[in-house]
Amino acid sequence: MSSMQHVQDALDTAGVAGRARQLPRSTRTAAEAAEALGCPVGAIANSLVFIADGVPLLVLTSGAHRVDVGALAGRLGRTEIRRATPEEVRAATGQVIGGVAPVGHPAPLDTVVDEHLREYDPLWAAAGTPNAVFPTTFDELARITGGRICSVER
Repeated sequence: MSSMQHVQDALDTAGVAGRARQLPRSTRTAAEAAEALGCPVGAIANSLVFIADGVPLLVLTSGAHRVDVGALAGRLGRTEIRRATPEEVRAATGQVIGGVAPVGHPAPLDTVVDEHLREYDPLWAAAGTPNAVFPTTFDELARITGGRICSVER
């Protein structure tokens, strides 16, 4: 089964109406995705994987923001947060960097949802490959991931 189909199955199970779609060009970065979709870069929900005190942490952040790992660690009560390696991303999500979806992983991930994503409707998130996306809303994204809502900036 393709990564995109695996994500769509997870979306269906969660009761999400939005459908994963393959775009003709890369959506690997927030800027590429925004250009391909004709939306603001902030409406792209980046799925970034970090390692927080040795455990994978999925951070869903607005494409217009950068994650401040020190500030986020303090908010979450963690000692250290660092970017996951490509191998760690693949092991935690079953997906590759640039295509990591908020759902469809081998096991549930501790997740943070950037509070700034609530400024956009709709949101667009990766759907398992570097050129697949699906539409969603802030409330739906928080619901389907079980994510903790907080700021990821300083």
